[in-house]
Amino acid sequence: MPLFSRSRVLISAAAGLSAVAALGGLALSGGSAQAAARPQAAAAAPAASVTHRVLFDDTKAEEAGNADWIISTSKPDPLGENASPSKETDWTGALSSWGVALQKTGDYSLATLASGKTITYGNSSNAQDLSNYDEFVIDEPNTLLSAAEKTAVMTFVKNGGGLFLISDHNGSDRNNDGYDSPKVINDLLTNNTVDSSDPFGFSVDSLDISTDTPKAISDSSDPVLHGAFGTVTGSIIADGTTFTLKPSDNSSVKGLLYRTGYSGNTGAFFVTSTFGSGRVAIWGDSSPVDDGTGQSGNTLYDGWNDTRGTDAALALNATAWLAGDGSGTTTGGTTSGTTSGTTSGTTSGTSSGTTSGSTTGSTTGGSGSCTSAQLLANPGFESGNTSWTASSKVITNATAEAAHTGSYKAWLDGYGTATTNTLAQSVTIPSGCSASLSFWLHIDTAETGSTAYDTLTAQVLNSSGTVLSTLATYSNTNAASGYTQRTFDLSAYAGQSVTLKFTGVEGSKLQTSFVIDDTALNVS
Repeated sequence: MPLFSRSRVLISAAAGLSAVAALGGLALSGGSAQAAARPQAAAAAPAASVTHRVLFDDTKAEEAGNADWIISTSKPDPLGENASPSKETDWTGALSSWGVALQKTGDYSLATLASGKTITYGNSSNAQDLSNYDEFVIDEPNTLLSAAEKTAVMTFVKNGGGLFLISDHNGSDRNNDGYDSPKVINDLLTNNTVDSSDPFGFSVDSLDISTDTPKAISDSSDPVLHGAFGTVTGSIIADGTTFTLKPSDNSSVKGLLYRTGYSGNTGAFFVTSTFGSGRVAIWGDSSPVDDGTGQSGNTLYDGWNDTRGTDAALALNATAWLAGDGSGTTTGGTTSGTTSGTTSGTTSGTSSGTTSGSTTGSTTGGSGSCTSAQLLANPGFESGNTSWTASSKVITNATAEAAHTGSYKAWLDGYGTATTNTLAQSVTIPSGCSASLSFWLHIDTAETGSTAYDTLTAQVLNSSGTVLSTLATYSNTNAASGYTQRTFDLSAYAGQSVTLKFTGVEGSKLQTSFVIDDTALNVS
């Protein structure tokens, strides 16, 4: 991020609609020009059985100069500022959009290691000890870690923790102590007591790249590029750097996004790796996670909503992967994962704005006849909020969005603020059956153009919560009047208990409504 950052100019009708948006966002019914205010959800999605614990660092001058790399001014617990945040300004900090988006899923517990504290691992007297967390985020550190702190971080990762590092450009020394984030991170990697021999397989380049739009590699199975928060197609650089990869030192290192004109081991802008039992990700600029809002007096840059990249999806998918959301591991340019049961299959991914997705596989779950049936309970939602696990107010009979049939439907997003809504139901597909999932989908939006800002993913998960398949990804670019039926072959999961999950992720500016009705899982 630049030392003297640029402010984003919002080219939208958001200012004129802000009063309505404050009451809960906008929803366009049936794709018409008539705007209807949707009531804001009172609570986030129900808490998952496993809560991912993420600690954000604020001990290394993350608030020096124009930097404001905190999720909230309430430390260590951001809920002290607002216990039920619905928009980025409910928490104060340039990373508040990131924090609020995670908080609203109900699947994450967030905290900050406040300035003046020490990074520790295995210290029972420290409530924010790394052993109490699944993931540690260090965004643009400007002060060297002590020897003990470097040992703590490296041991945390080696023992299974997730480490999210964000660098910035060469010369971005915000507190004028002689160390910028490239130097601080390279010192961690080359001067620690755990493993100083290029442990993660990458080093930070001493560069100041003024502007670029790095693009994602093509890998439909990668859990960071294609995760529950959407499909990643690219990012932005607004004074940042890149990384040099050294796969001979760590074969798991993998570049996911590259500076224009670069590939292979040079010019990587976003990198993942593993070390011991843990996972690592690093980003080459702080601008993409900056949401443009923060403490008074800071000059910030709205990279989170910059339409040239899909930075929110990248930050959130990477957070989920590092925190252990799913069993996929990124190794040497491929992504592997484990699934339970006796079914094998492959899934083709989709990019933002597309509606294609397919699952193929062979069923070995048994043989014999199959009794034809429809397996989903409350498939048309007419019984209200029963049988499904859904975010607050998703299953509704609100008239601003029409149902396909009857009165009730599942209405995900549509608030015009950063929102994540989920809808899920678990079901057992009998052995020896052919299975077909169908649902009717209507999408309307206040967005314009061909950029996918808001997404809906349809996924199949196993009983442990691991994503077995992303069936399709839809976005605001698929908006149209009326409903369209979507159908997917799930025969590959015969003999298994699976969860069908829909996740809608909406940006912070204009609404997109994803409305689902008349679902069915037919077996024969």
